[in-house]
Amino acid sequence: MSEGWNILVVDDEPPIRAELRYLLEKDTRVGQIAEAGNVTEAVESILSNKPNVLFLDITMPGRSGIELAETLQNLKTPPVVVFVTAFAEFAADAYNLDAVDYVVKPVEDARLSKALDKIEAALGARRVIHAPRQPLRLTVDRGGKKVFIPAADVCYFEARADFCNAICAEGTYLINESISSLERRLVSEGFIRVHRSYLVNLEDVHNVEIGSTGLMELRLDRVTSTVPVSRRRAAEVKAHLGLA
Repeated sequence: MSEGWNILVVDDEPPIRAELRYLLEKDTRVGQIAEAGNVTEAVESILSNKPNVLFLDITMPGRSGIELAETLQNLKTPPVVVFVTAFAEFAADAYNLDAVDYVVKPVEDARLSKALDKIEAALGARRVIHAPRQPLRLTVDRGGKKVFIPAADVCYFEARADFCNAICAEGTYLINESISSLERRLVSEGFIRVHRSYLVNLEDVHNVEIGSTGLMELRLDRVTSTVPVSRRRAAEVKAHLGLA
C-alpha cells in the first residue's frame, strides 16, 4: 500500500503506546498512527479514522481488548488485529478471534518485524479474496429511468410505505423495495436496521450523538443528515458499534 497502513494502537499505558509508536515508525510500510487509551476511545477512533490495522492490548480498565475484537467482527471489513499483552495465557483466545499475531510485552524490534510481515500477508490476502467479487448493485429510479447503483454507495435507506429512499452522497433515489426486504438482502453488505424506518450502512457511521429527543442519533460520513436510533434497537446498534 503506497500510502502506508493506517494503524491504531490501543493500550491504557502511555509509555507502552509511545514505545510501540517509535518501533512502528521505523517501518516504511507504516503510514498514519493513532492512539487510544481504552476501548471507548478506540471505538471512536475506529469509527472516525477507519484504521486497517489494530495493535490491541488485552487487559485494560473497563472493557477488554478481547471484547473489542469480538465486536469488530460485526464490521464488513474489520481491521487486521495484532494483540500486544504481557500475559501469554491469552494467546488461544486471541487466535480464536482471527488475530494475525500475538506479541508479548516488552515488544522487541525483531518480533515486531515478524508481526508486520504477517499483517502485510493478511492485507494482501484480503485484497485478493475481495477482488473477484462483484459489488451488489441495486435498481433505483432516477428521473423516471431505471439505473443501477452499488449498494456501498448508499449511506442509508429511509422507508416510504412499500418503497424506500436510498440516500447517497450524490443524491436521493427511489427504490421499489420495502425496508424489510432490503434489510434481509443487505445484512451481509454491512447494513443494519436502526429504526423501523431506517437501514444504515455501518461503514458510513462517523460518530454517535444524543439528540434533543433523548434518542441516540448516528452521524454519517458522506451526508449531513443524522439518522435516529429507536429505543428498541439501541442496544443492538451499540453492540455492533462496540459501545455496549
